[in-house]
Amino acid sequence: MSPQQVGTKRIMINLAAAAAVLLALNLSAADDRPDLGVMNRVRFEGLKHSQVGKTVAYLSDVIGPRPTGSPEIDRANRWAAAKMKEWGLENVALESYEDFGVGWAPRYVSAHLLAPHYAPLIAISVEWGSSTKGRITAAPVYVDIRSKSDFPRYKGKLGGRIVLYQPPKSVPTHFTPDARRHDAASLAALHETPVSASEPPDPDYTRSFDDDLEDFFRAEGVGVLVSSSGNARREYGTVTARGVRQARDPKRARPLPEIILAAEHYNRVHRIIEEFKEPATMEVEVRTEFYDRDPRGYNVVGEIRGTDKADEVVMLGGHIDSWSPGTGAADDAAGCAVSLEAVRILKALGIRPRRTVRVVLWSAEEKGWVGSKAYVERHFGDTTTMALKPEHAKVAGYFNYDNGSGRIRGIYAQSNAAVKPIFEAWLEPFHDLGATEVVMRDTGGSDHGALDYIGLPACQFIQDPLDYGTRVHHTNMDVFDHVSVEDLMQASVVMAAFVYNTAMREERLPRKPLPDPMSYPVRR
Repeated sequence: MSPQQVGTKRIMINLAAAAAVLLALNLSAADDRPDLGVMNRVRFEGLKHSQVGKTVAYLSDVIGPRPTGSPEIDRANRWAAAKMKEWGLENVALESYEDFGVGWAPRYVSAHLLAPHYAPLIAISVEWGSSTKGRITAAPVYVDIRSKSDFPRYKGKLGGRIVLYQPPKSVPTHFTPDARRHDAASLAALHETPVSASEPPDPDYTRSFDDDLEDFFRAEGVGVLVSSSGNARREYGTVTARGVRQARDPKRARPLPEIILAAEHYNRVHRIIEEFKEPATMEVEVRTEFYDRDPRGYNVVGEIRGTDKADEVVMLGGHIDSWSPGTGAADDAAGCAVSLEAVRILKALGIRPRRTVRVVLWSAEEKGWVGSKAYVERHFGDTTTMALKPEHAKVAGYFNYDNGSGRIRGIYAQSNAAVKPIFEAWLEPFHDLGATEVVMRDTGGSDHGALDYIGLPACQFIQDPLDYGTRVHHTNMDVFDHVSVEDLMQASVVMAAFVYNTAMREERLPRKPLPDPMSYPVRR
């Protein structure tokens, strides 16, 4: 064969290979082309007969804040399970996991400035903080303690006192709106996948100066601690929740009573007593409850049983626990409501999925993905060894909703290139609703991470930010009035469509290579 013939043959082989690849891609795209008839029915049910607003309102307005271990989350779990049964789900259960630790709930917080003038103060209890010994009326004192060497200056002076122990924080004026939607530029920016070296997990808890300071205040018999909520975009009376480190450990002494004041109110009291040296009087009372009887936490699980592939599962969910200062409406009653609404839509349409659809409302996400990590360990495997359990092979995919109540604009592929064309095909029927983007980058901070770390195809949707990060997230403003019900209706439709398409396709969603063994990141 002449060199010219050899070259021609190579070209023909390469063209044939390229044609085969294109054919495979076209066949794959055809296989994942959504059933538009079903998509129309999903849209109609989700947009015309939606229950998502009622669901998020009941979880937030009626049941209220839901710290894991509190009676309120127990009520939320039972209510959600009952709702699943009402809508026809099977195998509904409160699935327990051990060793959550001490439960806690706030019961009463009152803070007032009595002199040199009267003012009600916006205050919340620090999470897992203790009760005061009744109502404390006293002159507030500010302590400037930066190291253990400062302790002697205050020794014997703080018994029963109202103690401000943080420097004041500035409250800037902002000239941009709190809320925004993604525009073309911000969506395009999400397609730029950051490349960085992997970081080791956070270290386990170690003793720090905070522990020394707590021990000093305890030994001094402080009446109540007062801290400031001030940080970026947390002005206008917005108070951000904060928990006490290691407070759930039943072997540790109960944390001291502590209130967090709105930055403007903390700064006012600080200026009165420090800058002007005027005598002042405050009145503070905190009542909280600790729960020691049942150390377990619970995830709420329900299913739509599949047909010919019933042993494989498609999962969806959000977290049912919340922080305590607001009502946990956007974070994450919204995600629970979207997940429940998605399965309600499928049941209302009488759809019989090939795979089993399993909705899970996770517990203790706010305390470090405790519920989802425990579920992964029980059902799927050990991330520290990557020793997998049989159920791991049966998961077709997981979809998570936990970034406020903003409408879905697309989905993060979590660096899984193989799902990108599949998801792009699934989004096409919803471009008119604003859901258009599939980006390769990872996103973290929620329960899908627990499944992603064990190598499962687990994704979080891209959502319009609204005022979630600027005003609502973990604050006393996380209430129903900051939830966009119209956006949740759209999100429920897209969630239902993705779950349906995953349940019906011939193969499970493709997976990334199994990660290296690792410990979960620790969130505090």
